[in-house]
Amino acid sequence: MTRSQTLAATSAKDSGAARTLFFDHAFLPGGWARNVRIAVADGAISQVVTDADAAGSERVKGIAVPGLPNLHCHTFQRGMAGLAERRGPGDDSFWTWRDVMYRFLGRLTPEDVEAIAAYAYAEMLERGFTAVGEFHYIHHGADGTPYADLAEMASRVTAAAGATGIGLTLLPAFYAYGGFGAAPAVAGQRRFLNDPQRFLRLVEATRAAAANLPSTAVGIAPHSLRAVTPETLAEVVKATPQGPIHIHIAEQVKEVDDCLAWSGARPVAWLYDHMPVDARWCLIHATHMTADETQRMAASGAVAGLCPITEASLGDGIFNGPEFLAAGGRFGVGSDSNIEIDAAGELRLLEYSQRLGRRGRNIMTTEAGESTGHRLFTAALAGGAQALGRPIGSLAVGQRADIVVLDAEHTSFSTVAREHWLDSWIFVPGRPAVDSVFAGGVKVVDGGRHLQRDAIAARYRATLGRLIDA
Repeated sequence: MTRSQTLAATSAKDSGAARTLFFDHAFLPGGWARNVRIAVADGAISQVVTDADAAGSERVKGIAVPGLPNLHCHTFQRGMAGLAERRGPGDDSFWTWRDVMYRFLGRLTPEDVEAIAAYAYAEMLERGFTAVGEFHYIHHGADGTPYADLAEMASRVTAAAGATGIGLTLLPAFYAYGGFGAAPAVAGQRRFLNDPQRFLRLVEATRAAAANLPSTAVGIAPHSLRAVTPETLAEVVKATPQGPIHIHIAEQVKEVDDCLAWSGARPVAWLYDHMPVDARWCLIHATHMTADETQRMAASGAVAGLCPITEASLGDGIFNGPEFLAAGGRFGVGSDSNIEIDAAGELRLLEYSQRLGRRGRNIMTTEAGESTGHRLFTAALAGGAQALGRPIGSLAVGQRADIVVLDAEHTSFSTVAREHWLDSWIFVPGRPAVDSVFAGGVKVVDGGRHLQRDAIAARYRATLGRLIDA
C-alpha cells in the first residue's frame, strides 16, 4: 500500500465513526440556534435538532459555524511565502513575482510538495477553512519529463489532504502554451505542460488517486486563456462533461491587453463568446471586467473565485463587487498563494478593498441594516460549495460534517449579542478566535492547533531548510 493509500485508509476509518455533538450555539441555514445536537455518520451530518437536550452527546464548548470552503489554492506556494518581497531593478509586478515562483518550483520533489501541502492544509483547518480546491499544475519532473505515474504529484496532494483531514477538490490544470496565440512555453513552465490527450489521461489517473480518499471531488482547471488555444480548450472541456471547471481570468491589466491584441476581445467576453460557461465554472480573480462582462458572468451562474490577500499582494486590482452583487452574482474566496492563510481574513480584506476603492463602508451588502459579516460569510459558503462541487457549506443533513467552533469566551463574542457574532469574528479577531474544528465529523483541531501540527511542522521546516539553502 502506498503512503497516500495508507493515509486515505486511516482517514476513511476515522470518518466512518458515528458520533453526536452538542453545541450551545450554532449557525444553521435558518440562522442562529441554541442547544443544537448534530449527529454524524460516515463523515456527514445525519440529524440536526435544535432546543435539544445534551444527554448522550459530546458537549463541545463554543460557537459552531460551518467551515468555509477555500475555492482556490496553489498549495506549494506556501513554501515561498516571503521570498518575493524584495524590490527588483525595475517595476515589480505579478510578472516579476512569477519569475521567483518558477525558480522556487523548479527545485520541488514529490516529497517536498506533499510536506508543504500538509503544512498548508493544517493551517487552513486551524484558521477556519475545512475544504480546499487545489488548482494543481506541477505535474512533471524538473526537466519536464512526466513521472512514470502521471498522477504522482496529484497523489502527493491527496496524501496531504488525507493526513490533515481537509476536504479536497482536486483540479488538475491544463497548461499547453506560454502565452496567447500558442506562444512557446518558457523553461519555468515545463513542469506544467501537456497536450490534450496526455492531460485527459492525467485527469483519469488523478481520479484513481483521489478515489482512495473519501468524499473527494475531481474537476479540471484550464490554467488561463494564455495557456491554451481555442481548440485545445474546447477539446478538454468537451471531454469533461461533469465536475467543476476552474480558470484564471482577467487577473492583470497586461493579461487583458494581451488578450485584446490576440483576439480583439477582453478575456471574460472571449470566454463567454466561445465556451458554454455555466454554474460548473469558477472564474478565478475576474478582476478586470466591463459592465457587460459583469452582467454576463452573473447571469451565467458561474462563481467568481476571489482571493483578496493574494490579489492585494500581487497588485492585481479590486474586483467590482457591488455591481456583481447587484446583478445576482455568486462568489467565494480562496487563499491562492497562501502567503497568509486566514478564512476570516480573506472575507475582511474583500470588504476592506472595496472600502478603499469606493471610499465608503459596508460595500458588500445590498440592503439597509444588513450585516456585512453575515452577507460575506453566507455568500462565500454557498459560492465555495458550488465551486468545489461537494456537499459542504452548511450545518444541514446530508452535508459533510465540517464544523468550526469559535471560542465563546473571546471578548469579541462575550460582549455582543449573537446577531453581531459573524461581524465580530470577521472584522475583529479572525483566526485567533478558532478553538476547535471537525472535518468530516473528526476533530482535527483542538485549542487552535491541528492535532498533528508538531509532526507536520517538523517535516515542513526540514523541507524548507533544504530548499532555501539549495
